[in-house]
Amino acid sequence: MLNVRGVRGAPDILPRETSSWRRVEEAARGLCLRYGYHEIRTPIFERTELFVRGIGEGTDIVEKEMYTFTDQGQENLTLRPEGTAPVVRAYLEHHMAAQLPLVKVYYVGPMFRRERPQGGRYRQFHQLGVEAIGSGQPALDAEVLALLSGFLQEELRVPDLELRLNSIGDAVCRPRIKDRLLAYFSGHASRLCRDCQERLHRNPLRILDCKQDGCQRVVAEAPKPIESLCEACAAHFSEVRGLLDLLNIAYTIDDRLVRGLDYYTRTTFEVISPHLGAQNALAGGGRYDGLIEAMGGPPTPGIGFAVGLERVIASLPVSAEEDTALHGVYIATMGDEAHVTGMRLLQELRRQGVRGLIDLEARSLKGQLRQANKDRVRYCVIIGEEELARGQATLRDMEKAEQQAVPLDHVVARLLELEGSRGR
Repeated sequence: MLNVRGVRGAPDILPRETSSWRRVEEAARGLCLRYGYHEIRTPIFERTELFVRGIGEGTDIVEKEMYTFTDQGQENLTLRPEGTAPVVRAYLEHHMAAQLPLVKVYYVGPMFRRERPQGGRYRQFHQLGVEAIGSGQPALDAEVLALLSGFLQEELRVPDLELRLNSIGDAVCRPRIKDRLLAYFSGHASRLCRDCQERLHRNPLRILDCKQDGCQRVVAEAPKPIESLCEACAAHFSEVRGLLDLLNIAYTIDDRLVRGLDYYTRTTFEVISPHLGAQNALAGGGRYDGLIEAMGGPPTPGIGFAVGLERVIASLPVSAEEDTALHGVYIATMGDEAHVTGMRLLQELRRQGVRGLIDLEARSLKGQLRQANKDRVRYCVIIGEEELARGQATLRDMEKAEQQAVPLDHVVARLLELEGSRGR
């Protein structure tokens, strides 16, 4: 008995679960391409300083959650806890702005955070991320939100979602926002949790993101960032809202929404589901117009989001059609010569794109037909000594419980015709 177990918070994704993952990932890739976003793949580990500078030294991710280690060359490395900082690093390192003024990319892959595992929160988790770098226009905010809404609501039909929207200002109005929050929270410091007491002078804006009940009661009466926006930020947010209305994308203003990372500016947003309990955010993101400059590049606006795929999959509606649909072919054979013939037919079917299975355990015919039912195939090709003598195979429709004799040299063409008429 194996006594080495998997790491807590890093679950296996078993074969019975991967069909849902494929469905989600294929929907993501197809939709991103329709919007003009191209895939980028960054390493799963980076130099630690990238995340310290990119995410923010005082954030929970950097202070408490990163998996950081020193390798044999004495480099300080970190498993990526999020995808934006690596994309920005690649954007700057490979001079992507010289190739396109607006760079639009997406990524799908694992992230790592040392958190307490619970429902919807894992130490290894997977994200779909979208980043658009090079434009500060409100139309780009609207496009990114339209892509997110289209992915979750139109492509996957996740029910009862709510898009929450806010603006938290920029370098012009952020000091005024912070000053108002600092003055307010300083008068209630004794009611804040220990973490928020430390945040008070480093970044009081992040207190709005605290989930502790005591802090939430203090936050309820705090000044709203949206009330202190400068004229340019207010106009930007108004135009974003107008474009979302034009595109019929429903949203709710959440004037406490700041997100948990220091690089966000102006538009911030989350998508939540009421069916996931405490960990109810499926996706989140926002503008990061100062991030590229903070990482050594020229002033460059950007916006993006990340979707937690584990939470999305947990929210998917069960499709009766997917659960019951039969597809593909099982070739049941009796005797060595029949098995050789079946293998040849199977290879041709697979080359033509048909799902094809055959017995590899020397089962009886009854056992093979039983297995064909378990594998939920639509058609079963039966080949035995009698069929070989006649130069035929028996083709059985497992759904209609009908069968017919088909010449062996016509089996592949007939199956391609049948599969093509109903989709493979």
